[in-house]
Amino acid sequence: MPDRSSPLSGIALALLSFALFATHDVAVKMLGGGYAVFQIVFFSVLLTFPMVTFMLLRDPHAGTLRPVHPWWTALRTLSAVITGLSAFYAFSVLPLAQVYAIIFASPLLITLLSIPILGEKVGLHRAGAVLVGLAGVLIVLGPTGLQLELGHLGALCAAFFGALSAVIMRKIGRDERTVVMMLYPMMGNFVVMGCLLPFVYRPIPLPDLGLWAMMAVFAFCGGICLIQAYRRADAVLVAPMQYSQIIWAALYGWLFFDESIQLQTAIGAAVIITSGLYIVLRESRGQSANSPVLRTRSRPETGTAFRVSPLLSDADREVPRAPKE
Repeated sequence: MPDRSSPLSGIALALLSFALFATHDVAVKMLGGGYAVFQIVFFSVLLTFPMVTFMLLRDPHAGTLRPVHPWWTALRTLSAVITGLSAFYAFSVLPLAQVYAIIFASPLLITLLSIPILGEKVGLHRAGAVLVGLAGVLIVLGPTGLQLELGHLGALCAAFFGALSAVIMRKIGRDERTVVMMLYPMMGNFVVMGCLLPFVYRPIPLPDLGLWAMMAVFAFCGGICLIQAYRRADAVLVAPMQYSQIIWAALYGWLFFDESIQLQTAIGAAVIITSGLYIVLRESRGQSANSPVLRTRSRPETGTAFRVSPLLSDADREVPRAPKE
């Protein structure tokens, strides 16, 4: 059973995890100024793959790499590849805070997609929260210029396909082996980006290779910290910590890229975050049969690092319910 006797340590580990993820995203943005997104994704996977493979050697379950649900697995793999490509491109061309504000809409989209895929029943409260959150996305997009439209489309694609991947994970997660769920998105990225790499490849000097290595290590360590966070604190306490990334976005944007958060972005982000927190609260109080948002233990899946959810035991995945009033 998970030890949740010290939730403060779980919250602290979650904050550390998302700080590491935010630093990873800064490296993506730095590399995006000189390399095509296909090359950034390819080498991210290449450097992360050995660490993930070593971790998966501990998998005690016998079996093959053949998925139990091949079509769902294929769709999830495609979704992860699109998410990674879209998110990395968005981070390359947009201010960090704007990318996070849009990607924070993922819980809203998870709620919507869980209706047709999981058969989830969404009541008036959560439906209203989704509508308010989507209005927040429109607020963020309001002041953008034409030169940034493709970047914002990338962030929206990352939010949508990341949500789709999460809902599919919720649907098939108990049937598929951990190694299948973790390796297929990474292999998909490796193959697709590897085929495109010869057309965009640029030689990599040692300092830039160091940035790639830092990305791989930070993504891996961030995932490990998040696993430990969910083992020490309830999901309703850990999940909202992802929104701390907007603070790091403001700090890193100011330090490294001379960025400042526009008023419209701040207002839109506040609306989106409030809506997401409300959905998490409703799920934690037993207003959802599947708890698709609370059970999404990772950031939107990019296929460049391992996903946290498959590595949690059944006890870790339990979502405590508060009594209904």
